[in-house]
Amino acid sequence: MKCLTIRNPFMGARNLTVNELKVVRPLLLDSTYGIEGHDLRTLRICIEYICLKRDVVFGYSGGMNMIDLQEKLTELKRLARESGLDVEDELKTVESKAAAKSKTEQAWKHVELARHPERPYSLEYIERIFDNFIELHGDRCFGDDPSIVCGLGFLSGRPVTILANQKGHTLKENMYRNHGMAHPEGYRKALRLAKQAEKFSRPIVTFVDTSGAYPGLGAEERGIGEAIARNLRDFSQLATPIVCIVIGEGGSGGALGLCIGDKIYMLENAIYSVISPEGCASILLRDASRAKDAAAMLRITSGDLMAFKLINGVIREPEGGAHTDIAATAASIKQVLERDLDDLCRRSPSVLVRYRHRKIQTIGSWNEAG
Repeated sequence: MKCLTIRNPFMGARNLTVNELKVVRPLLLDSTYGIEGHDLRTLRICIEYICLKRDVVFGYSGGMNMIDLQEKLTELKRLARESGLDVEDELKTVESKAAAKSKTEQAWKHVELARHPERPYSLEYIERIFDNFIELHGDRCFGDDPSIVCGLGFLSGRPVTILANQKGHTLKENMYRNHGMAHPEGYRKALRLAKQAEKFSRPIVTFVDTSGAYPGLGAEERGIGEAIARNLRDFSQLATPIVCIVIGEGGSGGALGLCIGDKIYMLENAIYSVISPEGCASILLRDASRAKDAAAMLRITSGDLMAFKLINGVIREPEGGAHTDIAATAASIKQVLERDLDDLCRRSPSVLVRYRHRKIQTIGSWNEAG
């Protein structure tokens, strides 16, 4: 039978029979794989390695999940050991790529769930957690902003002030709520109600769910930057307990305007970031199509932020996301709020402010060069 010699990156030169070459040749001729040759002692190892490199390094997985890829990698290691092949370096490269791909997929899954069209928004949690909720309107300067809902309610008999971003489920609702992107009057309304809460010693609960503050011309003319900055300063000094919950998207300064508190929590599939993955991909990676990579690089998931100690805890969601069981998710949030407010309301307001300042000042890590 005719044979053909091909360079092998693992074992040097070996002979492939024509019949064997028919199986491997289409992959060998495809330059996109960047592979000059393959193991010729064990055809199965050759094919398995080509497939793994195609799936992992070049991203042609065709829907294969990471569990299947890991199983393939384990099987390839076993075959290599049985054949006496030393392919550790090559497999480590593939394994590291698989781990990076897994992290990217997990981060993007959080983004998709945080943006799920059926994901519950603030008012759906408010009506399940609080009793006798009364919405209050207006910033007493310009007008009202429906994208931020503010009001009073009772949490297990305790009066609280509630501040929340609000999106809409339908086109009409989203136009009314401006897709949850607040104007300056929204942040000023929230600050007005927060100062009222401080005056009457009511704890504050905030629900954060916005892709960011509204970037329109009118918002800029009315001082959106100043409104957010004032909220950051004044919320850090409020002499009353504040508990913040990121329930969906926590985007940029628009989220920070309602997310300064004594305790900050995130739902399991919520995200919290300085910029959207799409914005990061366009600006930093120069390629908007790499939003998935940007999501992993930004470290925006609840687990990442918990590891960085930027939040106090993660509230578990039902399997599949909060939208699969809104009542169970609301019950989990209510349990956390009751526990923390029982603790915080027993503390002196001056102690709360001091603790809050210390917490803000210790956020992040850095190294000083000598």
